[in-house]
Parts: sequence; C-alpha cells; structure tokens
Amino acid sequence: MVPVSGPTTGEVVGAPCWLSLTARDLDAAERFYGAVLGWTFRRDDDGDREYAVGRLDEQPVAVIAAVAAELSVRVSWTAFFTVDDVDQAVARIRERGGTVGVGPVGYPPHGRAALAADREGAAFGVWEGRTGNRLHIGMRSAPAWLELHTRDAFEAAVFYGEVLRWADEAPAGFEVSYEQDKVVLRRDGEAVARLNSGPVESGSPRPQLRPRWLVRFRVPDPEAAAVAVVAYGGTVVPGGDWGGVRGPEEADGRRVVVVRDPEGALFALDAAGDDKV
Repeated sequence: MVPVSGPTTGEVVGAPCWLSLTARDLDAAERFYGAVLGWTFRRDDDGDREYAVGRLDEQPVAVIAAVAAELSVRVSWTAFFTVDDVDQAVARIRERGGTVGVGPVGYPPHGRAALAADREGAAFGVWEGRTGNRLHIGMRSAPAWLELHTRDAFEAAVFYGEVLRWADEAPAGFEVSYEQDKVVLRRDGEAVARLNSGPVESGSPRPQLRPRWLVRFRVPDPEAAAVAVVAYGGTVVPGGDWGGVRGPEEADGRRVVVVRDPEGALFALDAAGDDKV
C-alpha cells in the first residue's frame, strides 16, 4: 500500500476518523475479515469489553468490538467523525433534527464518543480524542471509502456541514462540491467522502434501500474477495448499492460488490485503484 501524504483524516475535525463494527463472535469476525480483506488483528480491552484492531500492512484500519451474544444489538459498521467537543456536537445534532442513541460516553484515556442518526435515520458516530489511526479514510490508496446514501444529498450536506463544521473558516476546512445528485467532501483536493441522492426508504426490509453510511473496503479484486465472503459464511447481496433500482451507469461503472458478513453487517468491496468520485 502506498502511503497518502499529508495529515491523516483522523487528525482533522469534521473528517471520518475510524470505523467500528460490533460483533457477537470476535474470533469468527477475525477469521472472516482476515480472509476477505487480508487484515491481521491485535486484541485489547477497555475494561468493559474486548475488541480487536484490524490492521493492513501493520496500519490500523478498523475496530471490531465484542458484544454479549444475548444482547439485541444490531451488528453493523459505523463511521465515526472527529469533533473537538462531543457535547457541543451532540447538541448540534439534536438542534438540527437528528437523534442521539448513545452517549456521550467516555473511553479513558483515549476520548469520548456518541452514536447518533441524521434526520433520515442514517447512523454515524462522533469522536473527541486520540484515534491512533494513521491511514486516511477516503480515495486513492486509503483502505476504506465512505458514501452516504440518502434521499437528498444537498439537505444532508447542510445537516452534516453544520454538525461537523465542514464550512468553518479554518486551516483544516473542507471543500464541499455539489455535483449533479451528489455532494463530494474534499480536503486539499482529495476526496474524503461522498453523499448520494437516491431512492431510499427508512422502513425498507432491504438494508441497501435504507438511508445509511456505506463503508466500502478497497481490495485488489472485489470478485475474488466476494468468493472468500461466501466461503467464510457471509453472503453476496444482489442488486448492488441501491438494491437494483439504479443501474451501473449511475454508480459510475465501478467494480463494487455489496456483501454481508456472517452476522449480517452490510459493507461493500470496492476495486483498489479506482479513483472515480
């Protein structure tokens, strides 16, 4: 993997800083993501629960946290965004019509976090503190790329822009580009995330059609990785990003395979080296 120059996204307020997965079987999750994404793992705990840090080329990519099997916690990938004050960020979320499900919660000595949802119901997290993540979340050589699928990308950009201070006049400020039915978030000319308008349904039984932040993990060969998904107990989700209601030309013709891990967490396999925004 070729390092990306400049500050990591985790060091920039308002940018995605880390990715988190809850799993009921941590050993099985390590086997699955190791086989599919080529990760190695380092175990640790925060005093309350055990977690594993997924690493690629010895660099941290994501955290998989163990939850008790009897708890009715949805297994899913969550993107966290850096904020300078989690209490103020939570207040902004509520003021702008979002909801806060958990937190703020302290994770000493590292920081504090909260789990929330935007006005359309897409879940995300905010994080105040150190991350230790030395890799970008974004395009080019980054191992992961984020896309928000929502009813109106422009309305969502206003919500996230105010909550995460994307438009603040500061040295670490972002460029927000409005392009057809999507919004692209860039810093120093490099894409960090994309917000897409599309046919979402909050109550849809199909996860692809619900408002969500979709985590795309970049792999050399998405089709080969999808074979590993099935071999290790996961499933390939038919219909692509939007459940088959949008054609490939509307997804930029990118090589993307949408899958679920053995516990049902939805994510996408994206072709490494495909830098289309």
